[in-house]
Amino acid sequence: MEYLSKQRYDELATELKHLVNDVYPRVTDDLAEASAQGDRSDNAGYREARRIQAKTISRIRFLQKVLENSRIIDTAALPKDRVCLLSCVEFTNLATDTRMKFEIVSPHEMDLEAGKISLKSPIGAALMGKKVGDIAEAQVPSGTLRLRIESITSG
Repeated sequence: MEYLSKQRYDELATELKHLVNDVYPRVTDDLAEASAQGDRSDNAGYREARRIQAKTISRIRFLQKVLENSRIIDTAALPKDRVCLLSCVEFTNLATDTRMKFEIVSPHEMDLEAGKISLKSPIGAALMGKKVGDIAEAQVPSGTLRLRIESITSG
């Protein structure tokens, strides 16, 4: 079971609808056209159309599974005093005295450039359930990070 924000759920549903209604019919038309050009063993266009068809089908199936096994998060039920899904957390790396701010999101919403880290990442997992002032220890490839939570706001 995955939990998604309403916005991300809607984005995935829109992508799925676009793939099913627009992209896949175009891909099957391209495949039929390439197939009609004769011998398939020497037909690079046919092989490319098959590759695109397989990639499209794979993405459709992936999105269907994600949406089928996802639930939209009820933000009103989330705690405000602890780090949880959709919390914006500002913390200090105690080794370097560097402050950072990230929103904790599901793996399907992760986007480091937008300041969103997965709750399943080492830092996200270490922060979950902590309160302001708590010290979280995250096991990362370079060692252990000690992080002091400075503030928690709702996403």
